[in-house]
Amino acid sequence: MIEKVLEATNLLKARRQVERNKGACGVDGMKTMELSAYIAGNRLEILDTIRRNSYVPDSILGVNIPKGKGKTRLLGIPTVVDRWLQQALSQQLMVQFEYDFEPVSYAFRPQKNIQKAVLQAQQYINDGYQDIVDIDLKGFFDEVDHCILLQLIYHKVKCRTTLRLIRKWLRAPILINGKLQKRRKGIPQGSPISPILSNIMLDVLDKEMKRLGLRYVRYADDFSVYAKSKSKAKQIGNTLFLFLRDRLKLPINKAKSGIRRPVNFELLGHGFVPVYKKGVKGQYRLVVAKKSWAKFKRNLKSLTKKTKPMSLSERLERLNQVCRGWMNNYRLTNIYAKVKKLDEWLRNRLRYCIWHDWKKLERKRKNLIRLGIEQGQAYAWSRTRMGGWAVAQSPILKTTITKSRLKRKGYKPLVDYINNMQTSIW
Repeated sequence: MIEKVLEATNLLKARRQVERNKGACGVDGMKTMELSAYIAGNRLEILDTIRRNSYVPDSILGVNIPKGKGKTRLLGIPTVVDRWLQQALSQQLMVQFEYDFEPVSYAFRPQKNIQKAVLQAQQYINDGYQDIVDIDLKGFFDEVDHCILLQLIYHKVKCRTTLRLIRKWLRAPILINGKLQKRRKGIPQGSPISPILSNIMLDVLDKEMKRLGLRYVRYADDFSVYAKSKSKAKQIGNTLFLFLRDRLKLPINKAKSGIRRPVNFELLGHGFVPVYKKGVKGQYRLVVAKKSWAKFKRNLKSLTKKTKPMSLSERLERLNQVCRGWMNNYRLTNIYAKVKKLDEWLRNRLRYCIWHDWKKLERKRKNLIRLGIEQGQAYAWSRTRMGGWAVAQSPILKTTITKSRLKRKGYKPLVDYINNMQTSIW
């Protein structure tokens, strides 16, 4: 298999994918834009060391990112060269394993996404399977047993060079706060190879649930099982707990796991609420979970912070990126009314930023005149004693920095994403 991994076409595809993904530098400080030149000068030497089993990957850079409620998640960032090689190997592992994966596994796979996972869960619930076994794996990416994982890969990939290479990446030390730490278990979350490795590991769980005839949905390490009674759900939960502990050596977070009803259940940021309609009983529709709304608003608030040093065009570009991704993620839910209200708040936040950027009184007066206000009125408005947030919501800015003017500068209202969005996910 190693020759397929090191084939020129496969390596070229991998390099382009790494460059598209961009991402931060690893421990060596090399940027993705420098990868192409580095490969041109060192490609033959790198490939030769891999074939001779003498290739030694660089250590991984550990970075803590915010997770919510003051918690953080540790990401492992390999060097750009290691990311290139991992991507090349991941592409070939996908060819070997993809067709054996179960259809209700929705993460990191072609033609699979969050929306399909959520719709499948909604289908189970609306079919009457409303006692849900919600299992949270405790630090899955930090707990994966290397021996079990490598044995699973060996069933399909008999190439010893490939297996040695994977093992070296799994065992590569991680640099956290300037100190190197050994790694004897876990998959480095954030590397190109971690998605396919996690699917290989958890496919064993998928096949066990299929053997038991269970209705389930899995997205990476987030999975839930659907039953018609609470007693059946408890039985399923106990069976899966023992299987995960004894077969895969994966611990369960008991505090976050349990048996839920649809109204108390969240899946991938989506919630389920009953449909109140005459003649309709036991049916549920999709909504955005409260946590997801709160996180989205926090992100918007951070990007529209008046003291954040960035130009209006840069601020609008970053806002559009965040909004496009979030709206696409929750396009199956009915959120028009909430989004319309959020739009008004967001425009006022932008007006506040603009007013703050104008700073001096005379500059405010001149800018108001440029926006069509008479000189006397512009003078009075520029000397107002109202606070910036009050000004943003007053006629001073609502009649000057209008919605149409913001749109000409690059602002895209949230409701426009809904109007232009393709609801089909198939």
